[in-house]
Amino acid sequence: MRVTDENDLAPRLREWLARLPEEAVPIPYQQAAEALGLTPPRTIQRVALALEALMREDVAAGRPMIAALVVSRRGDLPRQGFFELAVELGRFPADPALHEAAYRQELARVMAER
Repeated sequence: MRVTDENDLAPRLREWLARLPEEAVPIPYQQAAEALGLTPPRTIQRVALALEALMREDVAAGRPMIAALVVSRRGDLPRQGFFELAVELGRFPADPALHEAAYRQELARVMAER
């Protein structure tokens, strides 16, 4: 999938994430960037911005955040920006000690709706 317009990135990312087989998720940010045909510079930043747009859309629509399917390659959790925005959007509690559990619940909700 090639991206020619940055404005198309979030809907294309949603479409791609929705089609991934259950056993293939969660996926690292770099894999998402590659699948979307992004090239440097700022590939991961562009993926992160698209994921933030998807988070805002999902919370506004009362859906689980599909962005939970994308994680850091250094572990099995999203980057800090995911948690910060989830708190800002009222989806996660403010206490960072509760973030991992909240993420696991969100991921389960996303998987249940697939």
